[in-house]
Amino acid sequence: MAFGGFNKGGDGAPMAEINMVPLIDVMLVLLVIFIITAPLLTHAVKIDLPRASSQPNHSKPDNIQLGIRAEGDVYWNGEKVDLETLEARMTAAAAIEPQPEVHIRADRITEYRHVARVMAAAGRIGLAKIGFVTEPGETR
Repeated sequence: MAFGGFNKGGDGAPMAEINMVPLIDVMLVLLVIFIITAPLLTHAVKIDLPRASSQPNHSKPDNIQLGIRAEGDVYWNGEKVDLETLEARMTAAAAIEPQPEVHIRADRITEYRHVARVMAAAGRIGLAKIGFVTEPGETR
C-alpha cells in the first residue's frame, strides 16, 4: 500500500497530511527560471537626449457660442444670423489659428434637422472642434 506504514497489523485510517516536497520542488524550479529570465526581459538602451529650453505655448483657443432655437433660428454669440451669414462667419473662424471651438446650445425641443444643418455647415467649412452644451440635471 502506498500510504501505509511499516506496521503490518496497523489501523486502516487514512493519512491526513499533504506531501509538500513535490510542491516545494516545483516552486524552486519556477524560482530558478524566473531568476534566469528576468535580466533578459529588462534590456534598455541608454540615450542622452537633448535638453530643450523653450516654454510650451499654451494658447487657449477662442470659442464660438451657437444657439439654436426650436423654430430653427441660429444665434452667433448671442446675435441672430441667417444661414449665409453663419457660413461666412464660420469660414472666417476656420482660417484663425488655433481654430476656435464651436459650442452648440440647442433648445430641448429643437428638431434634429436644425442642429444637423449647422453641424453640416461647420464640417463642410472645416471647423473640427464641435461640442454640445447641456445643463446638468436629474436623470430619469
